Amino acid sequence: MKRTLLFAGLLMTIQMNFAQDWKPAGSHILTSWGEQVNVEKPHPEYPRPQLVRSNNWQNLNGLWKYAITPVDAQAIPTQWEGNILVPFAVESSLSGVGKEVGKDKALWYSNSITLDKAVQKNKILLHFGAVDWQCDVFINNQLVGRHEGGFDPFTMDISKFLKKGSKQDIAIRVWDPTDDGPQPRGKQVKHPNGIWYTPVTGIWQTVWLESVSQSHIVSTKQTPQLDEGSLTFEALVSGGQPGDQIKVKAVDGSRILQEQLGEPNVAFKIAVPNAEEWSPSNPKLYDLEIQLLRKGKVIDQAKSYFAMRKISMQQDKDGIQRLMLNNKFTFQYGPLDQGWWPDGLHTAPSDEALKFDVIKTKEMGFNMIRKHIKVEPARWYRHCDSIGMLVWQDMPSGDLGGNNWDMQPGKISGGDRDKTRSAISEQYYRKEWKAIMEVLHNFPSIVIWVPFNEAWGQFKTKEITEWTIANDPSRLVNSASGGNFMETGHILDIHNYPDAAMPDPSLFGANQVLALGEFGGLGLPVEGHSWQQKDNWGYQSFKNKTELLDRYKRLIHDLNRLIPMGLSAAVYTQTTDVEVETNGLMTYDRKVIKMPESELKAIHKPLFEFLIKR
Repeated sequence: MKRTLLFAGLLMTIQMNFAQDWKPAGSHILTSWGEQVNVEKPHPEYPRPQLVRSNNWQNLNGLWKYAITPVDAQAIPTQWEGNILVPFAVESSLSGVGKEVGKDKALWYSNSITLDKAVQKNKILLHFGAVDWQCDVFINNQLVGRHEGGFDPFTMDISKFLKKGSKQDIAIRVWDPTDDGPQPRGKQVKHPNGIWYTPVTGIWQTVWLESVSQSHIVSTKQTPQLDEGSLTFEALVSGGQPGDQIKVKAVDGSRILQEQLGEPNVAFKIAVPNAEEWSPSNPKLYDLEIQLLRKGKVIDQAKSYFAMRKISMQQDKDGIQRLMLNNKFTFQYGPLDQGWWPDGLHTAPSDEALKFDVIKTKEMGFNMIRKHIKVEPARWYRHCDSIGMLVWQDMPSGDLGGNNWDMQPGKISGGDRDKTRSAISEQYYRKEWKAIMEVLHNFPSIVIWVPFNEAWGQFKTKEITEWTIANDPSRLVNSASGGNFMETGHILDIHNYPDAAMPDPSLFGANQVLALGEFGGLGLPVEGHSWQQKDNWGYQSFKNKTELLDRYKRLIHDLNRLIPMGLSAAVYTQTTDVEVETNGLMTYDRKVIKMPESELKAIHKPLFEFLIKR
């Protein structure tokens, strides 16, 4: 007993010393989760919910060493400036650093790790949830490879770079030009102001190791076919051999719904008889058990999940296209969700915090979230799937400027308003957008892709829209939310602040769904809970919660009148305050909800009661 107590005390001392090497940087507000961040292992959860192998992985989040060097310094540094808490961007408070980098410098990471026994065999993969932007990976001083893209996960096979024994050295070099480059970047700029926020450089999602067999399942693609009661399934396999098979079980709790054999890298159908439809009011998920078989022997196996739901459009009796969920009109209403945090910037301080935003959105009576020019970690989409929240997913914008833009509600423009992008700029856009759509394909909550926002870098609109549809014909495409409108894609979407408005149904009402992609923006700064104490900003500001709620009620009253006229969806700005913007339903630190959830839910209820006549 004494020996056990002595060991426990020693372990506690080590952990306390470990935590003392880190503290939040800067003086900005913190969330309650940021105040209690797990320094030893932040974001410890399994990071890939759509392909789970839970017994052979190792989380590498925690304190790493860092250095900021001139951009032309290519050698791994021999001197380090201190510790950085991964996976928080170097500019963030929770990184413990709080420094900007910029296009003329590079950010380096270093970590000496000990491989867990679970990952000391077979092929070893190093996974990154996201690194912004250009990332070079070194294992034991050897360059493994480079990835470019700030919002898509990537994997490197590091097996041949490992040395004998369990101890290994990892170094990472990151370069990010922020708004000095043409790459997709979202809302970050080197000089934050107004609706533009602090730069995000480096690792900002989980880093982890995984051990897999030489022949293994790399990914799956799952597409529900609601009308025919089946799931189209495909497993991408690496190192497969002739005669290999994929065995899939669709499971509901302890009950096997269907068992099906197919070939690797070939799509096949799995019958799902009498399936429950997934919707915000009934977020029913089914499990998948997947095996790679060779002569009847299991070579690899993983778990996943799916839902049976359908998104489509259909004309009502007046010839106006309506958004249909599972073949029924469902008015889609939700907040513009930036996904920013005062302490973690792009990164929520914990998975609990990540889930909190979705839960609160649901409690407020919304059934949709527009994820605004940012991509979240996979676990956020899993939360939307299980809680029941429709998602409109934006492509992060980049290479802004150079467009002629007319934001008049309902005005249609031609291709002459498209920006001319360089070949490398277009290449970056296409590569990352395709990767984002592929990695997010299996999440049933996502119902609409949004390639462009407000003409920000909008180019080749018709071509990009049709290319997006071809990449994923199972979803609808909102080609230019509030941007330069053209007769392409499924949705005509205007932005109008602060009042509710809608596109003119006489324009493309017979061919496109009518949506209000942004409105509202009602501001209320809350003392002690703002990014800065003065010079905050909102589209229309109020002095107290009562004034704010009264104005919001009038907005929803006007919005409700537009639904019978043909409006199918609306997006209110926004979920939370973000930096100097104080127009959130919640403060930036999520500590104050500006309008009661129960009142909002009651106000929103009539929006979802309208039935179209066919």
